[in-house]
Amino acid sequence: MYELCTAGKNSYYVQCPAKIGIVKTSETEVCLIDSGNDRDAGRRVKKILDENGWRLTAIYNTHSHADHVGGNQYLQNQYGCKIYAPDIERDFINHPILEPSYLYGGFAPGELKGKFLLARESHAEPLTQQVLPNGMSVISLPGHFFNMVGYRTSDDVVYLADCLSSRETLEKYRISFIYDVAEYINTLERIKEIEASMFVPAHAEATESIKELAQVNIDTVLKIAQDITEICKAPASFEEILRSLFVNYRLNMSFEQYALVGSTVRSYLSWLKSAGRIEAELDDNRLLWRAV
Repeated sequence: MYELCTAGKNSYYVQCPAKIGIVKTSETEVCLIDSGNDRDAGRRVKKILDENGWRLTAIYNTHSHADHVGGNQYLQNQYGCKIYAPDIERDFINHPILEPSYLYGGFAPGELKGKFLLARESHAEPLTQQVLPNGMSVISLPGHFFNMVGYRTSDDVVYLADCLSSRETLEKYRISFIYDVAEYINTLERIKEIEASMFVPAHAEATESIKELAQVNIDTVLKIAQDITEICKAPASFEEILRSLFVNYRLNMSFEQYALVGSTVRSYLSWLKSAGRIEAELDDNRLLWRAV
C-alpha cells in the first residue's frame, strides 16, 4: 500500500485506497491528482515525494469526496501549494461540512463526521485551463458527484477518479455512490469511446483498456434500477425500499452506509420517476413509490 507505480513517461500513481496521481512538470517539480483520504495519506505522499527529490507545486482535485481531498490540508501546509477544483466541488472542499450535511439531508449527526465523510478544510481555487500544466487537459465526468472531472496528461495517461469501480468492489458493495444516475450512465458511455495509453481509475486497477469495465458498471446500474422497480411493484416507502435492497444484497447497514447508499437510492428513485418507470404518491402522510 502507498507504492509508487509508473503510468507513463512523466505520470505515476500511488497505489492506495483512492489512487493518487503524480505528474512530473519538471525534473524537480510535480503536481498531484487528488491527495488521499486523510492527514496520514498526505504524510505518506510527502515521503514518496521526498525520496524522489520532488517538490509539490499544485493539487488538482477531481471532486470533493473526503477520500480524495483528505490530504489537502496537510500537503498545502507543508508545501504552500495551490489547490484547484471544479465548480461546486470547490465549495465542498472549502467547506467540508457540506458533504455529511448533504448526505444526511440536514444537520449531520456525529456518526457522519468521521474522516471518511468529513475532510479537513483546505483552500481550493477555481479550476481553469490556464492553471493546468502544459499538455494537461480536463475531462468532464459528471454523475458520481456534481461536477467531477478527470485529467489527461501530456503523455496520454487518463485519471478517471470515481466514474467506475472494479468488479470486486461492485460484487462486495453492490451499490456504488451516485448523485445523478442519468449523467453517470452518459459518462460511462463516453468513457467507453476514449482512447489512452493508460487509464487510472481511483478504485480499480490501472489498465490500457477501460471499455469492458465501463460496461460492467453500466450493467450494474441497470440491474439495481430493475431491482428497485421490482420492489416498488407494491407501494413502498423509501425506508422499506432501502431495507429490501440491503436484505436482498446481503449488506450490513451502518450509519455511514445508511447515508451513502440511502442518498444513492434516492437518486435512483428520482431517475426512475423521470423515466416514467415509477410514480410517487402520498398516502396517510407517507411518501410511497410505486412501479408504473
